[in-house]
Amino acid sequence: MVVATTDDPVANGLVANARRPGGNLTGLSLFVPELARRRLELLKHAVPRATRVAVLWNPSNPTAALELEETQVAARTLGVELAPVELREDAEFRAALDRVKGGNAGALVVLADTVTVARRRDLAKFAAKSRLPAVYPLGEFVDAGGLLAYGPTWTEAFHSVAILVDRILRGARPAELAVERPTRFELLVNLRAAKTLGLAIPSSLLTRADRVIQ
Repeated sequence: MVVATTDDPVANGLVANARRPGGNLTGLSLFVPELARRRLELLKHAVPRATRVAVLWNPSNPTAALELEETQVAARTLGVELAPVELREDAEFRAALDRVKGGNAGALVVLADTVTVARRRDLAKFAAKSRLPAVYPLGEFVDAGGLLAYGPTWTEAFHSVAILVDRILRGARPAELAVERPTRFELLVNLRAAKTLGLAIPSSLLTRADRVIQ
């Protein structure tokens, strides 16, 4: 079996070892914990005045805790205070946004989770209405109206999966095929969202962007 996308397959109990799965499953993991650190750095670059940043995360998600730890490492380096806000399920969505809004944060980091992905348009609308610059884990959030995103590309992801499937069809055993991880990441910037927020994105950030929404 080939899993097209997953978080951390070891933490989720899908495989015992990512390098040598050992069972009948391999695939692609989108979990790259150091990306969480990079996202906060990019957000701080875009919003230098932000000294308190809310983090929307799901403590029930095994990978979210690791991403939060990486974000905390970056926060200490950048002199930023984090204000984590828990969001376990969709029923908590509105209450979680109320806590973000009431936390006096100057910016927002959204961690990947089924709820946040499903609610990406609502999150973008909330950030715009609250005038809260935010960074997201996937480009879909920016396409939905979000400000910044930094993460893997789906083109590379599905290309990696196709290669794994081809190798298995040619006789390779899933147990011996390491779980792949993305190697290419995209920075997306939404200037329309920036205009709504009254935010001027530094040219040094724009020149590094892989895609800019005008």
